[in-house]
Amino acid sequence: MITFAGRGILLDIEGATTSIRFVYDVLFPFARRELQNYLLAHWDSVELVGVRQQIAHDAGHASLEDWEESTGQRGGGMRLVQDEVVRLMDDDVKATGLKQLQGLIWRSGYESGELRSHVYEDVPPALTAWNEMGRDVRIFSSGSVAAQKLFFAHTIYGSLLSCFRGHYDTTTGPKREPDSYRAIVAQFGIDPADVLFLSDVTAELDAARTAGLRTAVCIRPGNASLDPTQTHAVITDFGQVQLA
Repeated sequence: MITFAGRGILLDIEGATTSIRFVYDVLFPFARRELQNYLLAHWDSVELVGVRQQIAHDAGHASLEDWEESTGQRGGGMRLVQDEVVRLMDDDVKATGLKQLQGLIWRSGYESGELRSHVYEDVPPALTAWNEMGRDVRIFSSGSVAAQKLFFAHTIYGSLLSCFRGHYDTTTGPKREPDSYRAIVAQFGIDPADVLFLSDVTAELDAARTAGLRTAVCIRPGNASLDPTQTHAVITDFGQVQLA
């Protein structure tokens, strides 16, 4: 149990609100399975044009066209993007373009009803209680903002999207860099010590604490073993956050 008197709560998704297994056993395989068909069907869509340029930029190229030129594959952009996305997924890289594309692919699954997001049973009542007590609850995840909104709009408990006042992804900055948390706190408009960050990754919590935030590490089934030298508060259930 921890006592928190601040006004802002910032949440990670994977390993905090949802099971890591759901992400790795359901979401990631779905994106991999649907990748080729999605690219074929949507290659020239406005959304995908921007995302494919971001993927090229993440790969170190000024544009997709420059990427094609530098590899001698003029007109072969779809293959370049597909191969790069598969490589990034294989290596579990938190690249912005990859996360944006995964979000687009997941949207089709959520809209068809094939996907529904797992969240721990203690999450909905905690979100409701925090909002009723006037807390400003937001999300910071490596998944794109669009994917975050899809995730919480289609959970096994119905839509939880109205519980959040803000969403942040890697376009704000890396999750293990203190400046990312400083930028988010500026959006909250309150003192860093008035924001509590909950995550299962101690490196992220270390960065948040360096930026002045309160922190607590989430212990959930399937999460990595806790580093015995870590010094963050520990919770196993969001109900263990006691608001003062």
